[in-house]
Amino acid sequence: MQDSQQTVKFTRMDAGDREDYEFLTRHEIEYTKGTASRLLRALVDLDESLSGYKVTRLGHSLQSATRAWNDGADIDWIVAALLHDIGDIYAPYNHDEYAAAILKPFLREQCTWTVEAHGDFQKLYYMHHLGGDRHARDRHRDSPYFQDCADFCEFWDQRSFDPDYQTLPLDFFRPMVETVFARKAYDPDVIRTGERVPLRDPAVAAERQAS
Repeated sequence: MQDSQQTVKFTRMDAGDREDYEFLTRHEIEYTKGTASRLLRALVDLDESLSGYKVTRLGHSLQSATRAWNDGADIDWIVAALLHDIGDIYAPYNHDEYAAAILKPFLREQCTWTVEAHGDFQKLYYMHHLGGDRHARDRHRDSPYFQDCADFCEFWDQRSFDPDYQTLPLDFFRPMVETVFARKAYDPDVIRTGERVPLRDPAVAAERQAS
């Protein structure tokens, strides 16, 4: 159905009527269809963010996702690995929370919890060099996903600064991002509260390496 109106009629929200809000809802639904494309463009912008590493932030993100793919991870884990640092551009002091907020409606809770907490877990590898608490992750000990986040950081995040690693291109992951963000937001069958899926599946990894 084509909208006859171009904008809402109101200038303050309490003056809107059903027609206005149904109009806005249709526009919002249409706009959300482009979320995956906008996030993929934002990933490219990571090349212009924090420097000093041997790889760019985009390179780090792609390498993390490639390691997840090579380890036989499922689509939720792979997209989490790809987008875990998407907040570096706009929220450098809480990039993990920023990324998790984007992912939360569309990924398994296990994965979004890991993304949200990974900043504390990463401190294990460097914070003692700066006089800080490298065991900040211990505040999360009661979470059922504690070990998942520890493994995410150990096997995918903290290792993915290697310029010689054979990293898959962004276009390889594009269909996965599009699939995830085409899901119904907050669908219980997607969120799967409390469910844990292994990060690494040796059988799937072997199939992928053989193909």
